[in-house]
Amino acid sequence: MSRNKIHHTRENTAFICRHCGRIVPPSLSGTQHRNHCCHCLWSLHVDVRTGDRRSGCRNKMEPVGIWVMPDGEWSLIHRCTKCGMLKHNRIAGNDNEGALLSLALRPVSLLPFPVSAIADRMAEFHTTEGVLHG
Repeated sequence: MSRNKIHHTRENTAFICRHCGRIVPPSLSGTQHRNHCCHCLWSLHVDVRTGDRRSGCRNKMEPVGIWVMPDGEWSLIHRCTKCGMLKHNRIAGNDNEGALLSLALRPVSLLPFPVSAIADRMAEFHTTEGVLHG
């Protein structure tokens, strides 16, 4: 059986990840239509609307960020490596916590300014605050 035929079915069943090649068991909780690998967090562009499996693209989707929804629940942000579409998927109960944390912290590790600038601004802020409230 080819990987494509057992990857991403309508039901919450096991599949083989097309990115890392590992078996992805059904979700323990958090999503009815699993759409990403619990090991590497990659997905496939399979849905037009959540769970419909009607997308013709079928390319891999890279996990590019974490979105914290208004209720505090985390959702993965994926970008299609072919068409660039952005989609979000709720995290699942058996997702790799280390991979999730690494993805969430990525922006902090790739600051667009030197870390020393933060210390300088904080010192400047506290000095100004002391003058205003002193």
